Amino acid sequence: MSDEWKASAAAGGDDKSWKLLEKTLLAGVQEQRRARRWGIFFKALTFIYLFGALALFIPKLDLQQSAGVGKEHTALIEVRGMIMADEEASADNVVSSLRAAFEDTKTKGIVLRINSPGGSPVQSGYIYDEIKRLRGEYPDTKVYAVISDLGASGAYYIASAADQIYADKASLVGSIGVTAATFGFVGVMEKVGVDRRVYTSGEHKAFLDPFQPQKAEETQFWQGVLETTHKQFIESVKKGRGERLKTAEHPELFSGLIWSGEQALELGLVDALGSSSFVAREVIKAKDLVDYTREETPFDRFAKKLGASVAERLAIVMGFQGASLR
Repeated sequence: MSDEWKASAAAGGDDKSWKLLEKTLLAGVQEQRRARRWGIFFKALTFIYLFGALALFIPKLDLQQSAGVGKEHTALIEVRGMIMADEEASADNVVSSLRAAFEDTKTKGIVLRINSPGGSPVQSGYIYDEIKRLRGEYPDTKVYAVISDLGASGAYYIASAADQIYADKASLVGSIGVTAATFGFVGVMEKVGVDRRVYTSGEHKAFLDPFQPQKAEETQFWQGVLETTHKQFIESVKKGRGERLKTAEHPELFSGLIWSGEQALELGLVDALGSSSFVAREVIKAKDLVDYTREETPFDRFAKKLGASVAERLAIVMGFQGASLR
């Protein structure tokens, strides 16, 4: 083999090595570029997801609210669904909304738009008392309860604290009573041969246990608790409505019955027929409605659900719940 051929082969080998190295480097650069592009894409996707989630957690500004800013308006507060501590119509939510509406110097009047079957007597009582207190602190700002589909029991308790109550002719109004429901599984357990073993440190500690037979004295005691709550409910309604109630002619007003809006008008349960917009336009004389209803963010709702114990949910299902204004 000649020296020239060896030199040429060596040069050719070096050239191939360089080309191979060049290809390898180019492939690495292309791979880095490709990885960078995918990285940017996934980062952008993550940011979009986070901003979207954040947008869900920020309460939305009601269009009605922006329409009334800077001028006199009617404050609107919704009382929707069950009146319970962990629900939308909790005392905390409604009271916060009331305070904000009363404190706004542009509020000419307040409409409580009610669509609720009632709920906790405690939560209803908190709201009732706060309406009374705020009315005393701001005597020039009137409160009007407007019942839409349903204003029953605890919801009517709240409405009775307002200056006036309005309803539609077909609204359902009233149900001034107290209920506490549970189940009895004693017979079923005997049939399937299951024994219930309860250990307590008090003679009547488990008197609401649905798996044990009822005792006459405990049933009488519990009935007394419900009647006491009912009396408190009646006294509050009488204090709020006064002589407008036709109790002399209609003693069944406090029996737990429910009436249409048209019937409720004759009984003195409501003052007139009309909607929220009617009250704002014709009674308060400020047609612009500004929504002051406090709405919980999805994060708040998730936190509450997460914090609710399994035992509490089981207690509700099995009937271990207190009195309800329903």
